[in-house]
Amino acid sequence: MRGTIPLGTVVGIKASAHWSLIVLLIGLFGVLLWQGTDLLLALRSLLLTGLLFLCVLFHEFGHAIAARTFGVRTLDVTLYPIGGIARLERMPAIPRQELIISAAGPFVNLLLAVGFFFWSLANGHNPGFSVSAQSPVSVSLLWLNLALAAFNLLPVFPMDGGRVLRAVLAMRMSYRMATRVTVWAAQVLAVGFAVIAIFPVPLFRNFNPVLLFIAVFVFFAARQEGNQPPRNPVSDTSATP
Repeated sequence: MRGTIPLGTVVGIKASAHWSLIVLLIGLFGVLLWQGTDLLLALRSLLLTGLLFLCVLFHEFGHAIAARTFGVRTLDVTLYPIGGIARLERMPAIPRQELIISAAGPFVNLLLAVGFFFWSLANGHNPGFSVSAQSPVSVSLLWLNLALAAFNLLPVFPMDGGRVLRAVLAMRMSYRMATRVTVWAAQVLAVGFAVIAIFPVPLFRNFNPVLLFIAVFVFFAARQEGNQPPRNPVSDTSATP
């Protein structure tokens, strides 16, 4: 793909990073040094950010490998500053298959979190219940992977949780209706995010532009998903993988 830097090929799937991600990493390092951050701490932050995007890459390969079990080919996997995208040649019309493919990414993050938990214990680090700039890398990656899994499982488009919710609903109703319900739920949640971002509440006492951006993004992404051509209903007659 144009504008990307090849990272290699894993299980026959090409992985790459968009040029803007490299700019982000270089910019992050430069800003930290400009703010007077110690060189070692700046390098640690850069390393942690790079490892976080490596976890995102594993997340996307979780989708890709799950899709392969149903005969769906992954065109490529690309990392962007806002996350990663595994481009599938198609999404299966069978709800159970879509559910498994969508849930595979967050499941990989949960597996990674478990691995970093035991890695932390093996090195004498207490995972605790929070993460800070002084936390060991393994503890930081434990909580960051849990955050990735939780964020991606939000029941809104374009998150994995939105597709999981649609797949579950499509087992009980038409695919078109399942999509409409999921879009409606996502937009209601987006409006809730916007209200919390704009008006003072106990959790956010000041205006929160990041949360407002997420609310706007989710609202219009959900509407775009709702405007996609409906799929034909397919009975789930496939064998359990």
